[in-house]
Amino acid sequence: MKITAARVIVCCPGRNFVTLKIETDEGLTGIGDATLNGRELSVVSYLEEHVIPCLIGRDPQQIEDIWQYLYKGAYWRRGPVTMTAIAAVDTALWDIKAKIAGQPLYQLLGGRSRTGIMSYAHATGRDTAETVDEVLRHKEMGYLAIRAQSGIPGLNKVYGVSGNGRMYEPADGPLPGEHDWSTEKYLRHTPGLFQAVREAVGPDTHLLHDAHHRLTPIEAGRLGKELEPFHLFWLEDPTPAENQEAFKLIRHHTTTPLAVGEIFNTVWDCKDLIEQQLIDYIRTTVTHAGGITHLRVIANLASLYQVRTGCHGATDMSPVCMGAALHFDTWVPNFGIQEHMAHSEEMLSVFPHDWRFEKGMLYCGESPGHGVDIDEKLAAKYPYQRAYLPVNRLQHDGTLWSW
Repeated sequence: MKITAARVIVCCPGRNFVTLKIETDEGLTGIGDATLNGRELSVVSYLEEHVIPCLIGRDPQQIEDIWQYLYKGAYWRRGPVTMTAIAAVDTALWDIKAKIAGQPLYQLLGGRSRTGIMSYAHATGRDTAETVDEVLRHKEMGYLAIRAQSGIPGLNKVYGVSGNGRMYEPADGPLPGEHDWSTEKYLRHTPGLFQAVREAVGPDTHLLHDAHHRLTPIEAGRLGKELEPFHLFWLEDPTPAENQEAFKLIRHHTTTPLAVGEIFNTVWDCKDLIEQQLIDYIRTTVTHAGGITHLRVIANLASLYQVRTGCHGATDMSPVCMGAALHFDTWVPNFGIQEHMAHSEEMLSVFPHDWRFEKGMLYCGESPGHGVDIDEKLAAKYPYQRAYLPVNRLQHDGTLWSW
């Protein structure tokens, strides 16, 4: 079997998605997600100009060799553009390989480790009361775990909160928007938010929160300590993790579980965090961390240190990524939880899929491959629209801050 063609499909059914479709001489095809939110066309160029010409004529079943070829062969390794492109190829090749075997993808990874996949929802509100209402609404939907984010008094825009009651969409304009930020106001507000949420929801629902890289290590330690009475499932991205040593200080000050990694690209980004047991959940994704092949490397390392997976699953990646992630989640022995920010009906119509959500749990399908396809005719009706993620500036002096 040989790869005869590969094409990149860009569409915007509510937000931009990049899909790689690989074709073979025996008629089998596979697709992979190549979406990099706010920088989509950089991955398109990398695939079309540099990767696809190297794929033609290769055996699609040689997944590991092709992965190493694209990673080591480029010399310039790592980075979000390179690893997202490699991930798209890798996911498409696993899709083809499972179709050759006539098996759902999880069977090729080693079979089931669980019957279903616990997921968490996003509950947001413009204030504490609205957030509590949204948490309770998601509990009624059957979610066992819920991430709570709230507007903060005195700030105009806050990560995770739309401000208009609709679904949150961070890539909100053709040029980057600017948000204001105050760590002091955030730290004053957040413990009270979780006191109210925990009192409303009771002890049995898992609660999560995302600090979105905005705190210094000592600030994160303070927040984690103040949230301990409310028994969070995790505190996510408390500080930028380029300096992995920073998590030692956070760990010293709090027993609140820590999660990080949605913007990581390789095992090297989290090696020290895992080996020194400075985190409890690793959130790397199929799409941004080199595909299933490399995500397995990360998960296997994490399993040695009782670190569990918690794959990023927001709608800044397409339903193709979710399909592949659910097969990975079904297999991986050290699974923790799967983020579930539901795609719109418009998005799902472009990507026919066999995975499903029922009462807080996600289930991958049983069709050969990862179970997701793309309707190219429908996708063509949704052309690309440039959209950028915003930036943050400190409220008091305008200093650029982590968004």
